[in-house]
Amino acid sequence: MNIDLKADIHDVVTKYDSAAEVRIRDIIDQDFPGSTVVGEEDGPQGDGSPTWYVDPIDGTSNFARGIAFWCVSIAAVVDDAVIAGVIYEPVGGNLFTADDTGARLNGEPIHARGFTSPGQATVLAHYPMPADLAADADFSLGRYGALVQSFSAVRNTSSGALCLAHVAAGWADATFNFGTNPWDVAAGSHLLKLAGGRYRAYAGGDEQPELGDFLAPDYYAHVADADFPLITHTMQEGSRLRSDRSAL
Repeated sequence: MNIDLKADIHDVVTKYDSAAEVRIRDIIDQDFPGSTVVGEEDGPQGDGSPTWYVDPIDGTSNFARGIAFWCVSIAAVVDDAVIAGVIYEPVGGNLFTADDTGARLNGEPIHARGFTSPGQATVLAHYPMPADLAADADFSLGRYGALVQSFSAVRNTSSGALCLAHVAAGWADATFNFGTNPWDVAAGSHLLKLAGGRYRAYAGGDEQPELGDFLAPDYYAHVADADFPLITHTMQEGSRLRSDRSAL
């Protein structure tokens, strides 16, 4: 498979990303003509409502190398509120849906329940990224070491949308990421909330209001009743450091 680069060596794309997005846009245009589609590959098109946030292949680096952890993520948004979302993982045949009937996996209800103590919990985190190291390498590497020491398992899986879906299903207990885009998290954040979990968005080190939270660059999500202060502090400080660096 031919792999091309976008921003840098860590940001890859294939012809299948673009082809999938074109197909998704065609279907949306057929069923919801005049609406707005914001895709990862081709940006925003249209100016009507609802607005669709589309990630045709989330986890492209995995997809391109045959690692079975990637998905398609689509969300419908009206007035900055997500009203429906879908995350489809073709390899496992898992279809996560979130709408006014609740959060479901292949049609069955799911609940974000899991371990609430760090010593038992599994964390999914694509961290630290190069931008985290550029903002403050000592903090980022030190914090990663603290996470590995404190939690039962820390996994770098590379698909933010699918990580959110796994927390929503109770397969993992927390996930966090910095420098994300709306198409990465719009569907997953809605799925998690409807499953009873908590989605916390950050920008500049500050936690953001729930309305439009999928637009914030940084997030931390966890199962119901969990409270992991180490991750909370990591989010606050890491979000501030990245914001300060981007302002330079």
